[in-house]
Amino acid sequence: SGGPHIRSSQPEMSLQVVLLLSAVLIARADVGVHDHDLSDEPHYKDGVHNTEYDHEAFLGRDDAAEFDELTPEESKARLRKLVPQIDTNGDGFVDGDEMRAWLAKQLRKYIYHDVETQFESNDADKNEKVTWDEFVNTTYGYIEEEDFEKDPQFQQMVNRDKKRFHRADLDDDKALNKDEYIHFIHPEESPDMADIVVDESLEDMDKDKDGFLSLEEYLGDPGLDPDTGELPAWVDVENKTFHDIRDLNHDGKMDRDEIREWIMPTAPRSEER
Repeated sequence: SGGPHIRSSQPEMSLQVVLLLSAVLIARADVGVHDHDLSDEPHYKDGVHNTEYDHEAFLGRDDAAEFDELTPEESKARLRKLVPQIDTNGDGFVDGDEMRAWLAKQLRKYIYHDVETQFESNDADKNEKVTWDEFVNTTYGYIEEEDFEKDPQFQQMVNRDKKRFHRADLDDDKALNKDEYIHFIHPEESPDMADIVVDESLEDMDKDKDGFLSLEEYLGDPGLDPDTGELPAWVDVENKTFHDIRDLNHDGKMDRDEIREWIMPTAPRSEER
């Protein structure tokens, strides 16, 4: 298949190139991840690429923390064992598709763990369902009207959560089971939540409120590289991506359908777990 290839029969070189390839693919995928990330680390710090983000995204958060405690030799030995797991067709190569599948698997592991943890915490009466009141009380505590008056942004955040909660309640029983809870806290994983995801993206990014995303709104404020005083290199990459891939009808802006395709692409993905 297309893309870079790595021979797993050359372990020292393979590990270096596997990690490099993962960094490239993570950078390409990061902009399309909505509302959650592959790592608790920021992908960029002051415009500079943060390798700790790639470290957690490639290994998974729990394994990355464990790797941090290993010696360099122990880390290399563990990484060598990972290469055959990524090389799913066993042809002795790791290509871009296999690396994307691996990163997707790491992301799904995080999502399922996140759902289990939050659901258990928010299900106060332990009936395997979470009501809106349970979610609010465990997340925000008791809310009074004056809280909204003092902080309009807080009210906007709660209103957004409430809209998302009701949309995720697919059986309309005023509570979320575990499957619906996935839709609620990770709406980008559910086609039923596509409109909500687009709405929230526009709320966050559409600064002039015209219902579209311009290139400037898509890029946000990238800041300057503190070493060079220039825009970081990824800006040029994303500028080209915007014009060549995101703006499908080439009218200079992204409409709702294009935003949906960016965040929740319809292209087939590997679902192997």
